Amino acid sequence: MTRTAPAELPAVAPTPGRPFGVYIHVPFCATRCGYCDFNTYTPAELGGADPGEWLVALRAELSLAARRLGSAPQVDTVFVGGGTPSLLGGTGLAAVLDAVRTHFPLAPNAEVTTEANPESTSPLLFEQLREAGYTRISLGMQSAAPHVLAALDRAHSPGRALAAAREARAAGFEHVNLDLIYGTPGESDDDLMRSVDTVVEAGVDHVSAYALVVEDGTAMARRVRRGELTPPDDDVLARRYELLDARLTAAGFDWYEVSNWSRPGGECLHNIGYWNGGQWWGAGPGAHGFIGAVRWWNVKHPNTYAQMLADGRLPVSDCEQLDAETVHIEDVMLRVRLRDGLPPSLLSASERHRADTVVADGLLTRMADRLVLTDRGRLLADAVVRDLLD
Repeated sequence: MTRTAPAELPAVAPTPGRPFGVYIHVPFCATRCGYCDFNTYTPAELGGADPGEWLVALRAELSLAARRLGSAPQVDTVFVGGGTPSLLGGTGLAAVLDAVRTHFPLAPNAEVTTEANPESTSPLLFEQLREAGYTRISLGMQSAAPHVLAALDRAHSPGRALAAAREARAAGFEHVNLDLIYGTPGESDDDLMRSVDTVVEAGVDHVSAYALVVEDGTAMARRVRRGELTPPDDDVLARRYELLDARLTAAGFDWYEVSNWSRPGGECLHNIGYWNGGQWWGAGPGAHGFIGAVRWWNVKHPNTYAQMLADGRLPVSDCEQLDAETVHIEDVMLRVRLRDGLPPSLLSASERHRADTVVADGLLTRMADRLVLTDRGRLLADAVVRDLLD
């Protein structure tokens, strides 16, 4: 894997036949959650900067991106993440999608997702998003337990995520996701089960559930160091995963990636693109992109981002050219997490031999021409990858 000089993006060209997406990073949040280490900024941190300036810069980046790619590829999926995209309101998010459409052709049935925090949504917002062309809503619920939300520094009330999901469905969104976090200090098994029951009650067709990771540099990490919070051990996290998987399966959901469940047809196509070797342009402060064998990431601060674009430059912080070995390693790491599994033809002869041992250990099973994680294997997915790649 070789690096280019910072802020210089080499020639990139999409590989034919692979799905192509556009990711938009909205860096604004009303407050900072204690567990979050994403590239986000509160109004105080930005000195009251106008999101309108970010939108001007975003349009400029998408224009430069389309020119850099020569003939802009058809976009299969758009994902607006953050941060808190819903802080832009319906008009702002419609402008974001218009900016994408101006410079990239959207596929006729393109999946268009925006993330949203429950407290910054309303029936009117969902109606505006539906009219603008969004097809999928992803809501950050995290938990239905008040004390768990408090430990995470979440601003919304326990019932607001349920109400927001219902409002989105009433506005015509067939595809609605709710995010859960399990393993928060102070959470019990019963707390998690009530949260999963709330998700099922909401009538959504997709659930993402992630074990809490205490990231260095966050407020939660500082509280853990001071002994104020004690994160659960791996055995607790494994039990919680098994509990929520059983409850979601009983309710008609099926896992299609280790941390994602859906009803039939509810899978997130944008994320499947990430896991299945797809390509995407990442726009916005701190956004990552991947095209051909080149991966790059933008400068993080919105002011620096806007200034570089005002100067007519792509806001690239650094990039790397992936060699064949790195591409192979990442293919195995990502594809093994999918229910569709890993084609043995992707593996070398020695890796296929090691796969036989992993199958014998009960962590992988052979289904038709694929190697698929068993239930126990899902709990040890990282170890499976290490065993395969040695």
